[in-house]
Amino acid sequence: MTISTPSRPVPRPTKLSEPFWRACAEGKLLYQQCSDCGGAVFKPQAFCSHCLSTRLSWHESSGRGVVNTFSVVWRPQTPAFEVPYVVAVVELEEGYQMISNVVDCDVDAVHCGMPVTVTFRPIEQDVVLPFFEPSR
Repeated sequence: MTISTPSRPVPRPTKLSEPFWRACAEGKLLYQQCSDCGGAVFKPQAFCSHCLSTRLSWHESSGRGVVNTFSVVWRPQTPAFEVPYVVAVVELEEGYQMISNVVDCDVDAVHCGMPVTVTFRPIEQDVVLPFFEPSR
């Protein structure tokens, strides 16, 4: 009997989200911005979450932000995740929030207001995810 190692769930890009995932593979963090109201939009979507306009364009983020809130996970979703790990809502400089993991940091050191910077890591062939690490 062969026991396989469970794999981490991976994103399945759609026509709408594909520019975001392609940019991650190139080490760039993208978000959408509304041409009508100027609002920053994340997650990739077809309309502005501020004014409902469909006039959105892609922009590169600085990748700098702060931890808005977080949780330390001790019981993983699947055995593919090593515990403990931090899931955080990060507020980016451009005015949008994104959920990701805080990495390269002891879980006890993570705190609200902590400055973080995006980092990219391949998790499978052709799959690169954005994570956040403490700003240096």
